[in-house]
Formats: sequence, structure tokens, C-alpha cells
Amino acid sequence: MTTNNGIISQSSPYSVGETIDRLVAVLQAKNITIFARIDQQVEAEKVGLSLRPIQLLLFGSPKAGTPLMVAEPTIALDLPLKVVAWEAANDKVWLSYNDAQYLKQRFSLSDELVKNIDVIAPLIHQALL
Repeated sequence: MTTNNGIISQSSPYSVGETIDRLVAVLQAKNITIFARIDQQVEAEKVGLSLRPIQLLLFGSPKAGTPLMVAEPTIALDLPLKVVAWEAANDKVWLSYNDAQYLKQRFSLSDELVKNIDVIAPLIHQALL
């Protein structure tokens, strides 16, 4: 696992698609809403461009996110939560997401509020087992 500029990246032993599939299953089991899944490789191909496998997943809970947006409306730039699974040039797959502590600092969130979004790491751990 690496952290760079508030982004945490964790390697995945699965393909990009399977990594996102596994995370979706964990999120759905926890009744967390999946707002969108974007296959950016497919979208690039639609315009004649080439891109390594990469998929973006937007998910969250209005119950958890709304209090954050009430306190700091601009956090809506980073909500719903997002993860991106991507394949590096060496064929290694990574799953990357914003560090909740980075978002806490960026938006001056209280410890109590940041708990609403500090959920990604355990969910990813469960998905990658």
C-alpha cells in the first residue's frame, strides 16, 4: 500500500474488472449505494483511443454524506466516494482512493464527521481477500 498526495493505492491480485466486481459485492452486502461504474477503457475505445484497463466506481450513503455536505458544501466535489481500479504498465492492478484524513484536512472536517467517510480501507481489505 502506498500513499501519495492524499491518494492511497493498494495492489490487487485480481484483474481490474474482478477487483471492482469484488468491491461492489462487499458494498452491496453492506447496503452501500453504487451510484456509477465507469469503464474508462471502453469509453476511450469508443473515440478510437487506447487505454489500459481502468474502472471508476462511485458509491456511498446519503445518510453518511449529507451531514458532511451540510457542514462543508464543497466536499460534494469528492462525494460520493470513489475508487479507481487500474492496470499499470507492468500489468500490476491497483485500487486507489482518497485518504479520509486528507479529506478531513482539505475540508476542515471534525473527527466526528470524518468517521462517516473513513470506511473505505476495511471494505477494500475485505474485497481483496
